[in-house]
Amino acid sequence: MDEYVVVARRDEIPEGRARVIEIGGHAIAVFNLGGEYHAIANACLHEGGPLGEGGVYGSRVVCPLHGWEYDLTTGACVDDPAMKLACYRVKIEGDEVLLALAVDPR
Repeated sequence: MDEYVVVARRDEIPEGRARVIEIGGHAIAVFNLGGEYHAIANACLHEGGPLGEGGVYGSRVVCPLHGWEYDLTTGACVDDPAMKLACYRVKIEGDEVLLALAVDPR
């Protein structure tokens, strides 16, 4: 069973935006997509761009450095789905957003 930690309140992550948190030396971006929350590694696979600062549309985030796009539901790079970011399970309990400490093996 996954161990979860509270990383934010729901109102701290606006719709279409992310909050970046550090856990165990890893930066993780937690995104709010219409009240559904998704978490991925914060570093783009191209040159480490901060994905939590990227533009969001639909279920995708665009890296602010060079425009690489990722599907937030799978962590897959849109142009090369074999390239995947680490994903993390997110759950909501009341007003709190919780993040699993283990990488989701999607």
